Amino acid sequence: MNGKILGGFIVATALIAGIAIYYLQVYHFYEVVEEEGQIIELTSLHSGAPEEIVAEEIEAIDAESSPIRYRACFQTPMSQALLTETYETYEAAEPLTAPGWFDCYNADEIGEALVSGQAIAFLSKRDVIYGVDRVAAVFDDGRGYIWHQISDCGAAAFEGDPLPEGCPEPAETPNDDPEEDAI
Repeated sequence: MNGKILGGFIVATALIAGIAIYYLQVYHFYEVVEEEGQIIELTSLHSGAPEEIVAEEIEAIDAESSPIRYRACFQTPMSQALLTETYETYEAAEPLTAPGWFDCYNADEIGEALVSGQAIAFLSKRDVIYGVDRVAAVFDDGRGYIWHQISDCGAAAFEGDPLPEGCPEPAETPNDDPEEDAI
């Protein structure tokens, strides 16, 4: 009898922990970003700086727990032809998934459209934080999607590997100084 009680307790504890972990990952840390004040930017071919584009119906979510949890959906009247002549494209775009409840964003659909040419990826902003780029994909019908993606420079820096050629050095943080960490 004691074994059944102990086994039941272990199963119940595991079930409660699983539900809590699921809730925390899918719902708890995400916050809806208010549309007021939201702008959509793409990096200009001419200036190399992010510039605001015409966008409406912006929906976005973000979380402070990770720099790559930002996702957004928007609509733009700007054509793909105009966008490609004006803004920098992003070659290695790989849309990241979003929680199922953020139903305007579908990473699989965006990825397939990028491969088929129905959508084009643009650099929104390089190094939102070091090694993380904001990437936008715009469909031929004006639907647009944004996510944060780890760049090649960021991947190497996070892994502790030598930085690829052309990468800026990461900003030094207080924890990078071993003398500061000494007791």
